[in-house]
Amino acid sequence: MASIDAVVDDSLIKPVTEYVEAYMANYDGSHDFNHIQRVLGLAKHIHAHSPNTPQRDPQVVILSALLHDVGDKKYLKPGEDASSLVKYLLISYGATEELAGKVQAICLGVSYSSEIKDPARVQELIKAYPELAVVQDADRLDAIGSIGIGRTFTFTGARQASMDNSIQHFHDKLLRLQTMMKTDVGRQLAEERTQRMKEFLKWWGEETAFSGTNAIPAPA
Repeated sequence: MASIDAVVDDSLIKPVTEYVEAYMANYDGSHDFNHIQRVLGLAKHIHAHSPNTPQRDPQVVILSALLHDVGDKKYLKPGEDASSLVKYLLISYGATEELAGKVQAICLGVSYSSEIKDPARVQELIKAYPELAVVQDADRLDAIGSIGIGRTFTFTGARQASMDNSIQHFHDKLLRLQTMMKTDVGRQLAEERTQRMKEFLKWWGEETAFSGTNAIPAPA
């Protein structure tokens, strides 16, 4: 099977990668460039091991994975417009308006909160941009499993929140992601990673029980 990298134009990928590495240096460790690299690797894996029907553009997969957190509302800087930031960045690097618009739409569609608010809209976006299913699954896979555990505590710690806030996040969001995967590869990997989180929460419940204040039950 040919590598996804063998069929993309590196003249665009290289400067975008350099931009993203510098841009993500301003984020905390839960959303740094290492996160981008993992999402990119997962997206390539899912793309390579999924049927290409409907047909996906590998360059769109790579660019969307690289740029999916640029303009994230959690870190948006004053004066930045999340609805067009990615598009105009790509155009400045020589991308066509069609390619730039497609990647921008996918990046805006990755969001978990957006899907919770309007799941039908995300399904329509996936029909229009099948690459979204790959990138969305890749991003959500990096939110769960052992990496997800580490990222959760890093994110809440950066905001000076308590460990109880971190544990609640598993129940509010992370344990739900397995059911929201769009690809067969994503579902398989999510099942494994969700099981790891459940095991962790079981251990957490056993250890915090000694404090007598453990109000959050471990999953069955």
